[in-house]
Amino acid sequence: MLLELLGVFGGLALFLHGMQMMSSGLEAAAGSRMKTILERLTANRFMGVLVGALITAAVQSSSATTVMVVGFVNAGMMTLNQAVWLIMGANVGTTITGLLIALDIGALAPIIAFAGVFLMVFVKEAKLQHIGQILAGLGILFLGMDAMSAAMAPLREFPIFIRLMSTLSNPLLGILFGALFTALIQSSSASVGILQTLAASGVIQFSGAVFVLFGQNIGTCITAVLASLGASRGAKRATCIHLLFNVIGTVLFTIAVMVFPITGLIEVMVPGPKAEIATMHVVFNLTTTLLLLPLGGYLAKLATYILPDREEAQADSEMYLAYLTPVTAGGKDGGLGVSAIVVDQLRSELRRMLEMARQNVDASFKAVLDRDTAPLSRVEQREEYIDFLNREISRYVSRMIAIETNEEGSKTVSSFFAISGNIERIGDHADNLAGYTRLLAERKISFSPAAQEEVGQMRDLSLRAISALLSSEAGEAEWLSRVAQMEQRFDDMTADFRRKQLKRMRESVCSDEACILFSELLTDFERIGDHVLNIAEELTKARTAL
Repeated sequence: MLLELLGVFGGLALFLHGMQMMSSGLEAAAGSRMKTILERLTANRFMGVLVGALITAAVQSSSATTVMVVGFVNAGMMTLNQAVWLIMGANVGTTITGLLIALDIGALAPIIAFAGVFLMVFVKEAKLQHIGQILAGLGILFLGMDAMSAAMAPLREFPIFIRLMSTLSNPLLGILFGALFTALIQSSSASVGILQTLAASGVIQFSGAVFVLFGQNIGTCITAVLASLGASRGAKRATCIHLLFNVIGTVLFTIAVMVFPITGLIEVMVPGPKAEIATMHVVFNLTTTLLLLPLGGYLAKLATYILPDREEAQADSEMYLAYLTPVTAGGKDGGLGVSAIVVDQLRSELRRMLEMARQNVDASFKAVLDRDTAPLSRVEQREEYIDFLNREISRYVSRMIAIETNEEGSKTVSSFFAISGNIERIGDHADNLAGYTRLLAERKISFSPAAQEEVGQMRDLSLRAISALLSSEAGEAEWLSRVAQMEQRFDDMTADFRRKQLKRMRESVCSDEACILFSELLTDFERIGDHVLNIAEELTKARTAL
């Protein structure tokens, strides 16, 4: 029996690896465009269900689709109502694996795997390599299923195994077993395939297998539950909707199977245990979807009622990441749609960081003009916050670059790494301005009226330049040209103000200390312009906006 169990686990490993390969191939091929695709196609409930079903059929995993949806809701890229339709579609799409197993598509597995590996190894075009990865994953998936089927055949001779399977005819035990086993391997496609193999071997009767099947639909929710840990309230609600869908379906179908002769009808109409289970899986998910489709908005409201809004306000002194959360699937970084999720999370966090830097530049220049040290404690707090965000973003980006499979997404994430460093440097220069304010106040140093006017012009240009980085046009070639012209204005203004400063020094209009501080201030002003241009160039390189 030990050898048979090892064979089952080996086949399961191949099945899950094939599924992971398919998901990675799709992510590499379309991950960065996933947001655009979903925004266009989830405008109404029918298209949302269709898209969810197609994506799930492509990667053979409702868990992967649901985790992607949870990530999108968490990143603010999708509303809870949009998520409802995709989750329903994912449950329909996951039935494809069972149908393919029932149709014995596994006989073509070696050819499919060979075609995929051929494209991966011998074709240089990136898109074809990604398609090859998807095909290779599909082939390996079915090779794994064949291996499990071969290993399970002798198990029907073992009394212990037969007694265990006989207990599953009890509805509650069957549902519990199906849920726990699927939660353990985190793949309803794999657990349904195993159930089909057991039924084909005669180990479990179809009348008992249906309860295990219902439980498997509940167990598949565990992956999304794990993905939502530490995520936003909206992401947790998306997971709750997934769980509600399958629990409601299980309750309805358990009652229906016990009251009406549904299993007997399917046994008469459908030939073979594998096809019977595949048919019941389709009927379960399709019927539940049709019943709940008109009630999708109420499902979202029920999830909101179960998980109501709560006060999550952070103390002013507490530093935290507002948007970045680990993008995980069952404890593993990465997954379907990760490029789109990461890019949006990073963009939101960097925009927040840049807004803090803009506030510090504004407050510091104003403090210099007023010789007022009162706002400086707040400037220092924000500067520490900016440093914290830079560290956390840099750490996050470093981890994501190592696992990012999508080339375009990797390039954008790398640009965000450089942008974070440049925003941090703008914050440093604002902090330097705050330091000059203290010297002005402590030593009672005054700038001349002309120098005061020039400081005001520096402040205005700095704020206009930083605000330009937050423009919706950011990342476009014409926009970069305008920012470059603005940066040239920084250089020209710095040179002009230095000449005027020398003239004031010769005319003894300003003190030596005031001249030194003004010169330092000019240096920081010029550097702010340099970092603004660096950020603009990175945004254009990544063809994105903050």
